Amino acid sequence: MNHNQHFEHLLKKHQLKRTEPRLRVLSLLADKKVATSQPDLEGVIGDVDRVTLYRILSAFEEKGIIHKVFDLNGTANYALCSSDCDEHDHHDEHLHFNCTNCKNVYCLDELDMPPIVLPSGFKLENLSFSATGLCPKCVNKKL
Repeated sequence: MNHNQHFEHLLKKHQLKRTEPRLRVLSLLADKKVATSQPDLEGVIGDVDRVTLYRILSAFEEKGIIHKVFDLNGTANYALCSSDCDEHDHHDEHLHFNCTNCKNVYCLDELDMPPIVLPSGFKLENLSFSATGLCPKCVNKKL
């Protein structure tokens, strides 16, 4: 299954209409190795206006297609969720790494995060793991 077919299936699974702007956003996020802000997406997506892009990102986040992570400046960045996320339950408890030099936000899915068990009576609504430092590219530049 190619990217486009996968994205069309994803939209159908989440009961979202297949539109070119939605497919372009999914494709851009899939091609990025870092979480991406709305302004950065606006700069590369072309003729999709800001309001439409905002609505696409909001719908995707609500449906569990993407997740939001904040960079060091508090700007929301977006990345694709793993395939087992849905609108009722996000399973993207992974480390987000903020590079202090290039300002990129990386989703480090390959790291195992410890399970978090809250005391009785608490209900978890959001869980975020973040770290700051230099990404490999910036480390190599500094050498």
